[in-house]
Amino acid sequence: MAHIQRVTFKLNEVFYQKPFHITNSVRTSSKVIEIALELDNGLIGRGEASPSFRVNGEIETALTGLEGPISEMLRGKEVQRYRPLFDILDKFSRSAPSLKAGVQYAILDAFSTLISTPVYEILGGAKAYVETDFTISIDSLENTVQDAKKAAEKGFTILKLKVGEDLASDIARVLAVQEALPKMHFVVDANMGYTPKEAVAFAETMVRNGVNIDLFEQPVWSDHFDGLRFVRQHSRIPICADESAKTRYDALRLIREECVDYINIKLMKSGISDALAIVELARSANVGLMIGCMSESGLGITQSIHFASGTGAFTHHDLDCPFLLKEVIPYKYRQEGNRLYPNG
Repeated sequence: MAHIQRVTFKLNEVFYQKPFHITNSVRTSSKVIEIALELDNGLIGRGEASPSFRVNGEIETALTGLEGPISEMLRGKEVQRYRPLFDILDKFSRSAPSLKAGVQYAILDAFSTLISTPVYEILGGAKAYVETDFTISIDSLENTVQDAKKAAEKGFTILKLKVGEDLASDIARVLAVQEALPKMHFVVDANMGYTPKEAVAFAETMVRNGVNIDLFEQPVWSDHFDGLRFVRQHSRIPICADESAKTRYDALRLIREECVDYINIKLMKSGISDALAIVELARSANVGLMIGCMSESGLGITQSIHFASGTGAFTHHDLDCPFLLKEVIPYKYRQEGNRLYPNG
């Protein structure tokens, strides 16, 4: 048996290759919290939190202040009995979900090392690898087309196009990319930028022009569940919730109220425990699943790669941090083109 001795945090910064522009937000870097969970036998499990004030209301300095309390909560607990530990950490579901995710993964990582079994196999071992899309942030029409062509040349078969700040220019950019890459498939993500009527107008234009859009992600404000349902009822493009779906309870409401066709799970919104619950809810209701990320480093993206490969629950994978950041050091995965492979 192995017991948790301490948990420590380290605040790091990761940098984008170019400014990352989504609706009402432009960033050149993000802060992440590296988590080390040490066992009494000297083994260390690692995880990462990628806080988001925009999505979760998290502030990095406030989260680092939780190092002592979390360490005290977990000290002396058996790492192999990870579900009770997840229950302890569930109290952070709303206040610090990214920290919850990172610590929960560090527990699994330590357990994985202890029993010499990769995390994705602990979670089911459903897939040997996943294929990610590539995200094109908001930019000029010319730059958007150029970035899309570069991504296609690298072998990406699905592009995620950020929209949501200006309906007319959004339509023009998407149509220009579709003209340049007529066989490409797309996910479009408005990041809460449209009104319901604008979202419907956007979707109608895309269908009318034959654009291959697999998913229309978070077209309206996160709390506007009626608006999501309205867009879904008036759009022939499947609607996906992202910012609206943080916890298992959000997912249950979205499903019950028939607001969406897909849910985007991000471990940084939900933690691993809620993400597992959302997977089962979606399977039961025949709702599709996408997995996304939030500016994680190589350590952080490992968590989502192992989760996606382990559960095999996702038809769409938006795990492109390794391709967007300036420097990424892989932790327990490797990449070949747009494929991401978990390994021990």
